Amino acid sequence: MFDYLIVGAGFAGSILAERLAARSDAKVLVMDKRNHIAGNAYDFYDDAGVLVHKYGPHIFHTNSEKVFEYLSRFTEWRPYEHRVQASVDGQLVPMPINTDTLNKLYGMNLTCQEAEGFLASVAEPRAEIKTSEDAVVSRVGRDLYEKFFRNYTRKQWALDPSELDAAVAARVPARTSKDDRYFTDKLQAMPLNGYTRMFERMLDHPNIRIMLNTTYREVEQEVQFKELIFTGPIDEYFEYCYGRLPYRSLHFKHQTFDRELYQPAAVVNYPNEHAYTRVTEFKYLTGQEHPKTSVVFEYPRAEGDPYYPIPQPQNAELYARYKALGDALPNVHFAGRLATYRYYNMDQVVAQALMLADRLTARNPGTSPLASVHPPSATREEGRTNGSKLNGTATA
Repeated sequence: MFDYLIVGAGFAGSILAERLAARSDAKVLVMDKRNHIAGNAYDFYDDAGVLVHKYGPHIFHTNSEKVFEYLSRFTEWRPYEHRVQASVDGQLVPMPINTDTLNKLYGMNLTCQEAEGFLASVAEPRAEIKTSEDAVVSRVGRDLYEKFFRNYTRKQWALDPSELDAAVAARVPARTSKDDRYFTDKLQAMPLNGYTRMFERMLDHPNIRIMLNTTYREVEQEVQFKELIFTGPIDEYFEYCYGRLPYRSLHFKHQTFDRELYQPAAVVNYPNEHAYTRVTEFKYLTGQEHPKTSVVFEYPRAEGDPYYPIPQPQNAELYARYKALGDALPNVHFAGRLATYRYYNMDQVVAQALMLADRLTARNPGTSPLASVHPPSATREEGRTNGSKLNGTATA
């Protein structure tokens, strides 16, 4: 008999497993339909020996010292500040838009103060900010909207920005400084030995068992457990009784080149040309030294694994109906992006999981919050696995 069955071995599921096992001495079974742990943050060494992120770039950044301190129990960090360029009008310019972007794009020599005035002069005021188009044109005007946002959004979402919630555009602000960092959080770093190693350490607890290549429906009648934590799509749990929640998916085309670097930045966005939206070069993220380099091209598509909830009012209403079903189940808990139909950053998922763990362990405090925490490995060269060594048979 397991105290908890956790569906999903990504951030939410793995953190909850570690906290419940360490703090309340609970027996936990974690299952995942994929053949690896770490969810979409899974990284591995490709055939060329380059460390890559299988499901696109995952850049860790947070303002929460609590979140950073917790993850630091399972990894050391490599300082890293993410920078992105966009291919616009035949040249690469900083993204998000900043003063240098404006100067390079329009052949000007604006100061930061003058850049603020320039944006104010081209902005199209809106009485109410409802859509992504409203959010962008009210800040940077029509021309920059067309150059950077409209076509990129159409590729990413298969919708015009006028059809999407304003929150989508709010994720990529415009600046009038010369700060070319993509994120401005006070804590920015990458796991020194990769995400998968961090998850391996997190799940390395005698009370945690793992089953891979297994879906919840395959074992729900065979495994005995007291409570369920579900981190998969909430509509899937309820067998789509109200219909499917819409998502956008991605196709990742990985490619290795026989040279040290492929492009001048970690990520290059392509708002207007090509079918793909961006290209990521992983060695910028990891700091790995290697004579070859590996990149990934991202192609948005309608079908496939769910990645991005589509932020429209009718979808929020549909999710609310599923949430009401979930709230009525006292021994079933929903956590993570898919279970809450929100596009969270990684640190937000960590914070959510820690909060749920606090609520659950408050009923049975068990051991100290620091129990079963292992010091991180200090060697980058230490061996890596894909998590299979943690695989276990589901026995009570």
